[in-house]
Amino acid sequence: MSTVDLHQPTAARPERGSREKGIPAKFKSTSTSLILLGVLSLVVGIIAIVWPNVTIAALVIVFAVYAFIGAGLQAARAFSSATAGPVFGHLLLALIDLAAGVVAVVWPSPTALALVWVVAIWAFVAGFTEVFLAFGSGEKAGTRALFIVTGLVSIAFGVVLAARPDIGAVALALLFGLYSLIYGISQIVLGVQLRKTGATLRSVLPAAA
Repeated sequence: MSTVDLHQPTAARPERGSREKGIPAKFKSTSTSLILLGVLSLVVGIIAIVWPNVTIAALVIVFAVYAFIGAGLQAARAFSSATAGPVFGHLLLALIDLAAGVVAVVWPSPTALALVWVVAIWAFVAGFTEVFLAFGSGEKAGTRALFIVTGLVSIAFGVVLAARPDIGAVALALLFGLYSLIYGISQIVLGVQLRKTGATLRSVLPAAA
């Protein structure tokens, strides 16, 4: 009987240890996706701002590439989430990005007005989804605040475009570039915060075992 009792705690330790190792790994995977999305947004923002006399066709390509890559990174965030709420929210964001990219590409020779409405609707829906994630993911106060900020930035961007749908390609490029820069910085900050949290957990969990 004593032999069985001695082996029971030992058998339970590997399962608990694997769960503890998996928690920091999820933080690292999510933070990597956030940082990559932030860097992508910064690159797109810089391209959109410094590109003089941008054409609608060129702007469509820039937006579509951004949307498609963003969809892949949001999907990666979804599958690195531990609970159903963030999984659903990030998958929804991935589908929104994918749909926006497809619409922008398959639309034959879109006018500036049509592209403005596509981008505005995309910003609205993505922004409200980010805010939903902030209140449904159970994150820390700082992380939740950044989710809310990025959501509000997207919503504000959509409001500006909806209020002035008659802006030209150059104005749209500048606004989209500014939005991408702000969004990119917030995503990088959020990713760095999550990476620090994962590193803290990695150092604390072995001591608590």
